[in-house]
Amino acid sequence: MNSNPTALRLDVRNLSTFFNTDEGLIRSVADVSFSIRPGKTTALVGESGSGKSVTSLSLMRLLSRTDSTQVSGQALFTNRAGETLDLLALPEPAMRRIRGNEIAMIFQEPMTSLNPVFTVGEQIAESVRLHLGLDRTAALAHALRMLELVEIPAAAQRLHEYPHQLSGGMRQRVMIALAMACNPTLLIADEPTTALDVTIQAQILELMRRLQRETGMSILFITHNLGVVAHHADDVAVMYAGRIVESAPVRALFASPQHPYTQGLLACLPAQQRKRELANGETRGKRRLYAIRGQVSSPLSPPPGCAFEPRCDHALAACKEAMPALESAGPQRAARCIRVSEAAVTEIA
Repeated sequence: MNSNPTALRLDVRNLSTFFNTDEGLIRSVADVSFSIRPGKTTALVGESGSGKSVTSLSLMRLLSRTDSTQVSGQALFTNRAGETLDLLALPEPAMRRIRGNEIAMIFQEPMTSLNPVFTVGEQIAESVRLHLGLDRTAALAHALRMLELVEIPAAAQRLHEYPHQLSGGMRQRVMIALAMACNPTLLIADEPTTALDVTIQAQILELMRRLQRETGMSILFITHNLGVVAHHADDVAVMYAGRIVESAPVRALFASPQHPYTQGLLACLPAQQRKRELANGETRGKRRLYAIRGQVSSPLSPPPGCAFEPRCDHALAACKEAMPALESAGPQRAARCIRVSEAAVTEIA
């Protein structure tokens, strides 16, 4: 522990999470490093199975503590007092004081995260009583204020209702209220709008932005939605097969993606395809939307070199030999590709 008031809110260094299974060793997260600045949003992007959720659960220490799970690396978190703590090395009692208090998490599916046998008010109040030391009456009053803060209609009535009595959008607002109850300095949002329709999704995202402006908290936003990333993130880390393959400020990444996988993700967006058509002087017409060929390799038998090599249109023979290092690709940028240093990667036409 040390005092460092100018530190990053979270500095993840060489995080790895492996699972020993009957079929073999699964490297879900391998040598992942990224950072989150105070008051800013870092987006962790990648398709399903890339290791995003396992990364967040590793940071929160919510994975099953068994001999089959191996977590290594550092996660340096700067708390309210300016002390820098390694989340992965803290004793469990100290981690419990941080979890839900200084660091909170919004899970992907609120119906499986909220307890069905307790009212939503009781669930919010429980966290408040544990971390803020309020009595039951004061804790319920605080829970009501949190439901009002996240703009749940008829909050006084909803306070005494159970999760199954609420709509999907309301349950997600309850999850945000629960996460924000102790005024965390870091919020981890694991695809918080995946199961919601686009209208409710926009409302939830705007709510999170407003709360961030009002409280100054940092956000780790985990998603596969690049449109959300473009509008709500400050920095982006792109994951593929358990590793960071590119990191950059959001505007720089969208303007000039350096890794072929990032280029492929952006090329899959209809708006990006139309942009390329206009740049090439093409008229609007029927055209198959670009898709990255192939599938992510099995984590039980990854390729010996670059994990993206089997799907990459720019691969060289050397790509099969060894995993590329994450190297500088410009100011505040890095990419895991041997061709980045040659400036030889050509964007998808």
